Amino acid sequence: MLASFLQEDIGAGDITSESIIPAGREAKAEIVCKSSTPAIVCGLEEAALIFDICGCTGKALVKDGAKVGKGKRVMVITGNARSILKAERTALNLIMRMSGIATETRRLADAAKGVQILATRKTAPGLRYFDKKAVVMGGGGTHRMRLDDMVLIKDNHLALVGSPEECIGLAKKSVGSSIKVECEAKNKAEAIAAIYSGADVVMLDNFTPKQAAGTIKQIAKMGLRKKVKIEISGGVNPKNIGQYARAKPDFISLGYITHSARAVDFSLEIT
Repeated sequence: MLASFLQEDIGAGDITSESIIPAGREAKAEIVCKSSTPAIVCGLEEAALIFDICGCTGKALVKDGAKVGKGKRVMVITGNARSILKAERTALNLIMRMSGIATETRRLADAAKGVQILATRKTAPGLRYFDKKAVVMGGGGTHRMRLDDMVLIKDNHLALVGSPEECIGLAKKSVGSSIKVECEAKNKAEAIAAIYSGADVVMLDNFTPKQAAGTIKQIAKMGLRKKVKIEISGGVNPKNIGQYARAKPDFISLGYITHSARAVDFSLEIT
């Protein structure tokens, strides 16, 4: 996959470097954090592989998941000058994107105070592995990597098939007990119905913090809390995540940490 990323960027060759840099010129470079605020670095393992594919050697100076600040060197690269420049942009793009996702995940995980942050499948096609890895490096969880990981009954399934009870029953009959079944709920009644129908996880979708807290409190009052994992999703953002966390769900999932997290600025400098 990394080779295909390089091919996308390089095409038939780096005509600029090939035109002006002598073929045998050796060089040393470093990748430096340019962020004005502390960041969680991620993607160094992938960057090292990218440089290796191009015939260079990339050595990480910190581990993926480390907190770094402005001016911090995170990798040194040695090898043919043309090759270093050929790999530069692809390596930096991955580090910047993955670090942005990891940094935002860490920020939200800290704000959620013990409630696990989950990614969703709202990832760029072809980049899911890297996006999800960045979430894990930031202290979150992957949720589903693919559609075959678990059953997740959502609003469109309910619209096509029927009630949560019917959908959960059909799913459990089809997949057995080895695969978990999660069901989305739009209100307190649907959440309780899903629990009684045997859902392993209930997703409270687009609940307000007050509605989520009331629903979870009612589930506990009915003696059902230990029977199910509860996920909150929809409408969660950095400003209100603390309110949602106080409702004490098991998980909070956010799509924006993979589709809209701001990249962290890193640059490669020839030394």
